[in-house]
Amino acid sequence: MEQQKLPNVTIALVLGIISFLCCFCSSGIGGLIMSGIAFFLTKKDEGIYKENPENYSNFSQLKTAKTVAIIGLVLGAVTLIYTIYSISQMGGIEGYMEKVREMMEQYGIEE
Repeated sequence: MEQQKLPNVTIALVLGIISFLCCFCSSGIGGLIMSGIAFFLTKKDEGIYKENPENYSNFSQLKTAKTVAIIGLVLGAVTLIYTIYSISQMGGIEGYMEKVREMMEQYGIEE
């Protein structure tokens, strides 16, 4: 019997890699969402693989995708915690927005 590929491995790997970028572009929230979806897909494929391991050929890619998703989850959580801590140290959201306005003026960006 010809071996098949697990259905969600590629998309889980792509989402895990994209989660690294989203961690820093969205203060951790995007990274948590993307890597959470990737982790869910890898768990689903793991269940499929455990039913018939001899039918599937890309289990090593599944392990890689799961590792990347876990790293993305941790990185997203750390970034989100740091963002919350930074906002609390600046005097709340008003202080944070004031700091953003100062940075925008410094670099000549208009609102």
